[in-house]
Amino acid sequence: MGNVGPMELLVIVLILLLLFGAQRLAGLGAAAGKTVREFRKAIGDVEEGIKEAQKPTDPTSSSHS
Repeated sequence: MGNVGPMELLVIVLILLLLFGAQRLAGLGAAAGKTVREFRKAIGDVEEGIKEAQKPTDPTSSSHS
């Protein structure tokens, strides 16, 4: 269970085409792609914020006395 082969994918796509139609299915795919891009961008922003927070605030105070 959990392995989806090419025939199963074809059946799923055909059912989706019958339920939603080609144009609406394309719109749903575009919306899903946009959502994934925004999610990845948000993750990158969070990772960048974490890296910035881990940097020392005053690099000159730690190397010179």
